[in-house]
Amino acid sequence: MNTYKKLFNNTLVFAMGSLGSKLISFLLVPLYTYYLTKSEFGMVDLIITTTSLLVPIFTLSIFEAVLRFAMDENYDKQTILVNSLFVTLLGFISLLFIYPILMNVFPFENYLNFLYILLFTQSINASLSQYIRASGYVKLFAINGIFNAFILLITSIVFLIVFDMGIIGYVVSPIIANTLSSIFLIVNGKIQQDFNFKKINLRLMTEMMRYSIPLIPNSLMWWIMVFSDRYIITYFLGLSANGLYAVANKIPSILSIINSIFFQAWQMSAIEEKDSEDKSEFFSNVFNLFSVVLLISSSLILLHLKIIIDILVSDIYFDVWKYVPFLLLGVIFSSFSAFLGTNYIATKKTSGVLKTTILGAIINISINIILIPLIGINGATIGTMISFFIVWIIRIKDTKEFVNIRLNTGKLLLTFMILLIQIMLMYMNLSIEYLIQLGLLILIIFINFNETKIIFKKILGFVLNKYSHLF
Repeated sequence: MNTYKKLFNNTLVFAMGSLGSKLISFLLVPLYTYYLTKSEFGMVDLIITTTSLLVPIFTLSIFEAVLRFAMDENYDKQTILVNSLFVTLLGFISLLFIYPILMNVFPFENYLNFLYILLFTQSINASLSQYIRASGYVKLFAINGIFNAFILLITSIVFLIVFDMGIIGYVVSPIIANTLSSIFLIVNGKIQQDFNFKKINLRLMTEMMRYSIPLIPNSLMWWIMVFSDRYIITYFLGLSANGLYAVANKIPSILSIINSIFFQAWQMSAIEEKDSEDKSEFFSNVFNLFSVVLLISSSLILLHLKIIIDILVSDIYFDVWKYVPFLLLGVIFSSFSAFLGTNYIATKKTSGVLKTTILGAIINISINIILIPLIGINGATIGTMISFFIVWIIRIKDTKEFVNIRLNTGKLLLTFMILLIQIMLMYMNLSIEYLIQLGLLILIIFINFNETKIIFKKILGFVLNKYSHLF
């Protein structure tokens, strides 16, 4: 199959699955804001954030190796699966030994048991999901995303509305969702046939860990760039401010949906095309189209941001719109960085991921410590944006040894300038703000007209080809 067509088809398959799951997750935002106070939302955000920190440490990021090794025909898939599950189990056992330490370190000792269970179910689910994707079951992978989100929705409604369980209800919901999701994958992917623990291979396990262990500090640095803001905001401004910041981060998740849909398909294509002679042209064309989708989507979100906030969240959270614009730009630069990061993954040069992310993390935490006490929550949003921008710029230069991506620099700069104008207008609160914003969105589409036309034709062609029998 043509490389562009395969990437596009995989992206649409993931889109059909992810849109449903992400939409459900997005619909949970008003539920959380109406049934959790700012302080409670700030607390649960810290619990989920800490889970994201601990997962890569105590699993040695082994789930990251599953996709890369299982897609390589030189390795036995069953051995890769049981190796990853074995490492995950050992990591969890080691985590149990430091329970007393964590009880004194983290500010949520009453909920630490739930964090442990969440960490375990999330780690197992991550390995199984990557295994299913690497095995070519992209539709099952996508459907599982919807299933997981649906269970999360139902359990959240039951625990928060019916039983009014507050923080505990919030945390128990993803535990149940991850557990049922794992069972769903095992049954429908017939993974139980691959659970042969006699196939544990220490040589391959060592090779997998040589690949995944350098990703641990990278995950930590990435965590600092994305999540450390929460701890710094809580320290300087309190849990209520962190609750506002957590809600503000939900809005850019609209943009993250696009990135996650594309990235799931892009990782597979990047690995498959790593030795292709024309990969520079392929990567360049894909990046330029991908960037246009993100930029136009960001402009569209800015245009309707205050309306979205007004509809989705409780009145006490309305002011969070002020913190969203720079977080949106942060998601754009994060997505650009992740796009280039696939070069390190495909070539197994994971140390390159680490060094660029370390620099970004240092910059991020430094800006947070300086700006948050001075200007409040927006100090964190600006820090996130700047750090991801710098990582992206460095990776452009650093990955040229793997692939030379030719950017549409002029169009990118002009589009970013227009986005900054849109952001400035939002803070000015003009009576004709919406009309001006709409004009700027049209201008962005006009500047990127060729790319927009290609994307539109691809989508239209797919729809007509897929559903022509209905007309």
